[in-house]
Amino acid sequence: MSEFKTKCLIIGSGPAGYTAAIYASRANLSPILVEGYQPGGQLTTTTEVENFPGYVEGVSGPQLMDDLRAQAARYGAQIIGGEVTEIDLSKRPFVAKIDGSEHTVEAETVIISTGASAKYLGLDDEKKYMGMGVSACATCDGFFYRKKVVAVVGGGDTACEEALYLSNLASKVFMIVRKDYLRASKVMQQRVLDNPKIEVLFNTVTKGLFGEEVLRGATVVTTNPSSGVADTYNIDIDGFFLGIGHKPNTAFLRGQIELDDAGYIVTMPGSTATNVEGVYAAGDVADPTYKQAISAAGMGCRAALDAERYITLHQEA
Repeated sequence: MSEFKTKCLIIGSGPAGYTAAIYASRANLSPILVEGYQPGGQLTTTTEVENFPGYVEGVSGPQLMDDLRAQAARYGAQIIGGEVTEIDLSKRPFVAKIDGSEHTVEAETVIISTGASAKYLGLDDEKKYMGMGVSACATCDGFFYRKKVVAVVGGGDTACEEALYLSNLASKVFMIVRKDYLRASKVMQQRVLDNPKIEVLFNTVTKGLFGEEVLRGATVVTTNPSSGVADTYNIDIDGFFLGIGHKPNTAFLRGQIELDDAGYIVTMPGSTATNVEGVYAAGDVADPTYKQAISAAGMGCRAALDAERYITLHQEA
């Protein structure tokens, strides 16, 4: 079995992982970054990013990730393909196993930046129009739908927040809610229902999406709760936003590290440190609130600095 050794193992790519690799490399930690099976993370499914500092004209999500990856490699980060499916955090050095190979990585510190995956409905059309009308982040992509008609799926706080945010940009927002009520907090419900630009379609599910090269509409089914009669019809929309939450990619960590009820990694106040000494978390895997590329990159920077300080203190000891 082939074994790598490093002062800092970074699990996961994306803005958090690549930024951590840049800082860890410049701190002479000789980091190893295991990219996962979606190198670059969720941003690789985003066509245009206009809110990442430094790109005056905007940049495509894949290009932004390529740039960050190249910068990390330039400063000496060793980037490995594959996915960490198992890691022993019970003792140092930590040992991680990479799926699909005979490689293991032995590390003095670990930065976890595996992200969070958006939940989708499971429609084939979602993949077809990904980045061409389908999005799981209103804050990221809402700007492209100014004065257009969009739909948000979901009835919880996340969906209501997305709908309210989009109502400041779009000309109209449909909310597609499968139940006959909103699950969001009372104040969020009221804000949605009082907003003249938001139309809530209760007892409604999405059957499919349509359009030629880009999304042009959705086929939905509304069921009358009293009669049980279902009405199938099309709504013309330019954007389709998933507001049914995210799932942090932490399954391989369960039982070894503190997670909150939703599965996000819990970090110490004012730090990226977890409850396991020498293990840090950065990006969406530890951030259920902001979920932005720039905030993830910032956490990646902080995690690398925290790891550097930890190693320095233990070397001195």
